[in-house]
Amino acid sequence: MKCLKHVLLTKWFGVPKPSFISLGEWAVITGSTDGIGKAYAHELAKRGLNIVLISRSKQKLQTVANEIEQNSERNVKIIQADFSSTDIYQHIEENLRGLEIGILVNNVGIISKPFASRFLETNDLDKVIDNIIAVNMLSVVKMTQIVLPKMKERQKGLILNISSGVAFCPCPLLALYSSTKVFVERFSRCCQAEYGSEDIIIQCFLPFGVATKISKQEISLSIMSAENFVTNSLDCVLVGDSCCGSLVHEIQGFVYRAIPQWITSSKTLHDKIQYLSSLKMDQ
Repeated sequence: MKCLKHVLLTKWFGVPKPSFISLGEWAVITGSTDGIGKAYAHELAKRGLNIVLISRSKQKLQTVANEIEQNSERNVKIIQADFSSTDIYQHIEENLRGLEIGILVNNVGIISKPFASRFLETNDLDKVIDNIIAVNMLSVVKMTQIVLPKMKERQKGLILNISSGVAFCPCPLLALYSSTKVFVERFSRCCQAEYGSEDIIIQCFLPFGVATKISKQEISLSIMSAENFVTNSLDCVLVGDSCCGSLVHEIQGFVYRAIPQWITSSKTLHDKIQYLSSLKMDQ
């Protein structure tokens, strides 16, 4: 509940919010042309940082770059890279060389299709295994390896790793996706323990419902817009550990963790989830 307490303090009791521009001139965001990544790019530009956008679509990269430059007058650099490939990191590192990077947002991620299915029933399983590990896990490790050394030299920096609320307990029918999100949470906490004493914050967010193209969810009381989630999550960075990133999601996480595991793992429940998922994928 540390995130919940921090949000309450910053929003209602006047505790100062973190200053991001003091960490460095540039923010690097992976998966930055849609959803949460795009929202982070816009919000961090508003807060005074120059932005590096990394994604696979050059056209989308240029569109988002133009939007940021028009709205915030910040410098924007684009790097086209497909994180399902494992040989892109030298290219990324070369393009980041010489930039004072204060913030890294490891946001890029994919899910398997159909979203809810038993492990062996996943379409194109061999390809999905390779891609989901490369995009959801390897990208976090390699991008951290590229950016962290200079942060360590300067004794300041912020790395935000985007996990998911499904990492809280075993999620049958989401075995691959949820397991990669557990890895992101645990890697983040370990790195925070190792480098937190050097004034580097390595924070993991585990959001629940966020309305994006990949989630196909609509905004409601429990499902936030990407923009709303991002602005809320940036109030939580001083926690320096792992949390849900917003008051709404922190409450959901508290409830979710309180549900006995025999219920969340029940076959009846997950058969229903699989059926509902099949309907959603057909829309």
